[in-house]
Amino acid sequence: MATFLLEIGTEELPADFVRLAQPQLQAIVARDLQEARLACDAIRTGGTPRRLAVTVTGLPRQQEDLVEDRKGPPAQQAFRDGQPTQAAMGFARRCGCSPDQLEIRDTDKGPFVFARTTEAGRPTAEVLAGCIPGWIRSLQGRRFMRWGAGDGRFSRPLRWLVALLDEAVVPVALSDVDPPLASDRLSRGHRLHPGTVTIPSAAGYAAALEAADVQVDREARGAAIRTALEAGATAAGAELDLPEALFDELVDLVESPRLIEGSIDTDYLALPPEVLSTVMRSHQRYVPLRLANAAADPLALEAGEALMPRFLCLSNGLAAAADTIRRGNERVLRARLADAAFFLAADRRQSSAERVEALDRVTFAEGLGSLADRSQRLAWLADRLCRRLPLADTAAVAARRAAPLCKHDLVSQMVGEFPELQGVMGAKYLLAEGESRAVALAVLEHYQPRGAGDALPGSEAGAVLALAERLELLLSIFARGERPSGSSDPYALRRAGNGLLQILWDRDWSLDLVALMAEATAHWQPLLPELAVQPLTLAADLLDFLRQRLASLLEEVGFGADLVQAVAGDGVSLERLLRDPADARARVELLRRLRSEGSLPLVQAVVQRASRLAEQADLAADQVNPQGVVDPALFASPSEAAVLAVLERLGVHAAASGTGRYEPLARLLGESGTTLAAFFDGPDSVMVLCDEPEVRRNRLRLLAVLRNQASVLADFSRLGG
Repeated sequence: MATFLLEIGTEELPADFVRLAQPQLQAIVARDLQEARLACDAIRTGGTPRRLAVTVTGLPRQQEDLVEDRKGPPAQQAFRDGQPTQAAMGFARRCGCSPDQLEIRDTDKGPFVFARTTEAGRPTAEVLAGCIPGWIRSLQGRRFMRWGAGDGRFSRPLRWLVALLDEAVVPVALSDVDPPLASDRLSRGHRLHPGTVTIPSAAGYAAALEAADVQVDREARGAAIRTALEAGATAAGAELDLPEALFDELVDLVESPRLIEGSIDTDYLALPPEVLSTVMRSHQRYVPLRLANAAADPLALEAGEALMPRFLCLSNGLAAAADTIRRGNERVLRARLADAAFFLAADRRQSSAERVEALDRVTFAEGLGSLADRSQRLAWLADRLCRRLPLADTAAVAARRAAPLCKHDLVSQMVGEFPELQGVMGAKYLLAEGESRAVALAVLEHYQPRGAGDALPGSEAGAVLALAERLELLLSIFARGERPSGSSDPYALRRAGNGLLQILWDRDWSLDLVALMAEATAHWQPLLPELAVQPLTLAADLLDFLRQRLASLLEEVGFGADLVQAVAGDGVSLERLLRDPADARARVELLRRLRSEGSLPLVQAVVQRASRLAEQADLAADQVNPQGVVDPALFASPSEAAVLAVLERLGVHAAASGTGRYEPLARLLGESGTTLAAFFDGPDSVMVLCDEPEVRRNRLRLLAVLRNQASVLADFSRLGG
């Protein structure tokens, strides 16, 4: 068995491409090897800022032979009087065999002629040589480039190519890059390592690069980095301020990681902790150190005791240069923090009220006015939400006060330099000017959640403001006629819709989005005269969009696709669904529990059977009470009376309001499954579509009421199983 190595050498690659390209490369290689009939033991990928690599172990020296049975013409056309016809000879010629090697086999359509063909396997090196260029061209990433006179595209220019099968070079030529590349065994070590590195064999690849100061195994490099960072934090008596996204980036920024500890001038601890962390993490890729067990105050005006005057960073330089690298990083950080201190001082010379006025000079989007106009629309929505949601009086006051102020920091110098701090600096500036903590916290939280997995607002006022912010964005961008399409969503409208629903679910707030959209779109019409807003169309588009987000979000959090479609699928009444999104989630959760308990299938079978017949009934879909629509005098069987008794009990809960009705409704449906099944198949069963028109109509209505009652919980026709 053989080991294969492919190394794609490049100029410095973006860290995210190194991380994302490796699983792509593994999947592509696995697919093509399988299609090429080359079984293997394992496929491992690796990468550093200057290379992507894949190693395949346990490869055979050549492909397996391909044996196929090919079907030819019917036997009666292929042979006449035991002699092959022109049809048989032509088929044999195409299959590369003689007519006497053909076989006659019986099939479902009678006897046919078959030929067994064998294609000899090619040498593995030959197969790999044909695959490698396609593997390189198949990798995808952002902002690919061309260079020189070549037509080839890649994340960064290709500079060398290593392809080995054990000790032998696999001959590959890339002619569409500049300069053209041919495979060999010469790699490159660490950027500061002189000359080339000769790879003696595919199995010796990692060891050869390690000797040249390159740790090519990403998993091993990541483990070493985490161990070093944790050891450095422990030695300093601190905790790491290390988000997973930063860790992933650090792993792919270095080839030979070495830990460096630097210090921060204590004067800069007067800066807000988020400023220090943002400068270090986002701009310099350093790891801040927090004091162990220090309580983090999101509104702290100074770092104080939250952060230590030290940081950790990873060097890609040589060990002998550690002191020089540390001093250089400290100097760069000092300059960045000096800039931040200057911006902070400049911002504090201007009041938040002055910044609110300055919003009028900044355009939000064409046709949507300025940021001041947006703030006014957002404040109007916050007021309407305060009227509709069950809030404490203090929370409503804080939300109304925070709404017109929440965007003031967008024109601050600090946020202009560090956009990641929008909301954070606005809250801190307001608190420093004497605003209440509740108002400042609402401004801080109104951007939450910023993305998938982010924290939701922790205060009622913050949640109200976050809802208003997302509703305003959806209303305004939809009013411009823009919609997310495919992977294009420049205003992050899907994220806004998801955040809106997540906040409502987290707070367990019932909000009538249908009524709110109707009121808001009518209010938007005179505010945006350039856009000629059509309120009814805008409201319908937004509600359909939110239905899609609701269904998608439910599936993302783990609910079965058929359960989600039964509650929030296409065709489900938007009026019903979006008058209370919390109600929809409660019903999906109940359906999932019923399925896990095993009580859903019987109810499902009966309701679906009833629903198919109920389509012929002359009964409105909202009729859930059997009184007045079903006539007991027309019953001819005890099973009809038994079903009516069930419907009368179900009707009490189906006609009720609130999520509390679903549990007893589902329980009664489950308990009544046998009674309902007996209506169709028991000893006293009836023929629903009988000849007597009045009796048939009465029985269909009985089933239609059952369907309507069950549809209060879900559209059972969409359930699988």
